Amino acid sequence: MKTRIEKDTLGEVKVPADKWWGAQTQRSLENFKIGTEKMPLEVVEAFTVLKEAAAKANVKLGKLEEEKGKMIEKVCQDLRKDGKYEHFPLVVWQTGSGTQSNMNMNEVVAHQGNQLFHQLGEKMRIHPNDDVNRSQSSNDTFPTAMHIAALKAVHERLLPSLRRLKESLRVKKEAYENVIKIGRTHLQDATPLTLGQEISGWEHMLEKCEEMIVNSSEQLRYLAIGGTAVGTGINSHPKFGETAAEEISEITNLTFYTSPNKFHSLTSHDEITFVHGAIKALAADLMKISNDVRWLASGPRSGIGEISIPANEPGSSIMPGKVNPTQSEALTMVVTQVFGNDATIGFASSQGNFELNVFKPVIIYNFLQSVRLLTDGMDSFNDKCIVGLEANLEVIEEHVKNSLMLVTALNPYIGYEKAAEIAKKAFTDQTTLKESAITLGYLTEAEFEKYVNPEKMVGPTD
Repeated sequence: MKTRIEKDTLGEVKVPADKWWGAQTQRSLENFKIGTEKMPLEVVEAFTVLKEAAAKANVKLGKLEEEKGKMIEKVCQDLRKDGKYEHFPLVVWQTGSGTQSNMNMNEVVAHQGNQLFHQLGEKMRIHPNDDVNRSQSSNDTFPTAMHIAALKAVHERLLPSLRRLKESLRVKKEAYENVIKIGRTHLQDATPLTLGQEISGWEHMLEKCEEMIVNSSEQLRYLAIGGTAVGTGINSHPKFGETAAEEISEITNLTFYTSPNKFHSLTSHDEITFVHGAIKALAADLMKISNDVRWLASGPRSGIGEISIPANEPGSSIMPGKVNPTQSEALTMVVTQVFGNDATIGFASSQGNFELNVFKPVIIYNFLQSVRLLTDGMDSFNDKCIVGLEANLEVIEEHVKNSLMLVTALNPYIGYEKAAEIAKKAFTDQTTLKESAITLGYLTEAEFEKYVNPEKMVGPTD
């Protein structure tokens, strides 16, 4: 493999000739051979936004030559346009401030900028620290990139996916709004409701989760940029943080602000923890929805069987004709991963010491994994399961007819204790509620049919 020599403050390092990174990136590759988890590409992209915005802000504030600033902008834009990011190889398990990833970006932008200057016959050169990292520290750039990546992921991926699933549930809710079925509490028969009402509960879960995620993610709009090393803003222009945030907003079409307290934004990640809490709430509801779906579709002959879901693939390597609720199973596994991620994020966020939290890479890695998995999981569950969900009307009708809990409608007329006696006798004698009520002499047939009407049991009564 052909190499070239790069230098940093510790000396010379051999770097692959076809790579754009420099000495500090290469040292990180050699010093942190831990796991296979790479720094998320969303963070890399966020860094290209940040470095472009920082260059623009520095030029505006008279802290960087315009020609250098324009070149940094171009390289960052080209990196996002290509979207390959093959020059960003570092793992998550590095320094807790993300310094190596910040320097990886600084080195790549400087190297490619200098290559382009050379091709143009220009003598000007860009330095990774003095120019690309001007007015910045890893301590404020990495948390800034975290917030950019997190907000973009929530708004551009998670929320659209959630809304698609919510819309599919709305369609099913309306389609089955008049299909009366038996309700269940404690895994036991309960009073009737409509299938549309049951699905409306699922739909409203997503509506509330959407609201909580949108509201909590507002906290991600506040950026650490401008705090530099410990929050004081040393080596930066007083207006750098504000100007950089404005430039980031312009590039991303999302509104960002400079944090009013940089000491907080360098050492605390309560905002990301808060947003992930709302994402965890979504995961919890998705667990409930996907479990309901697979229980209601259980069978086909020995389960509940009130709905059918698409048969996407054979379910067993030994039992011919078996079909399993695989989309529910996949989504519930995603949820367990998100729960684990939430525990990791919560613990890592608690580990700020003095002026800096040094668990930043693992926090954003887990946050973005949760968003990615839930986005993909909801899309798959929606497209391969919910869209094809159908009611099994005959089974639903049979379950309603056989339910002992229809006796609840008699409470206002004969009281709880007599109604319970009717249900108990019907269960013991294996007869219907009507037969039991007449045998006990509590109601006539006409009275029973008047009072026990499932259509009148799916809403409030006078």
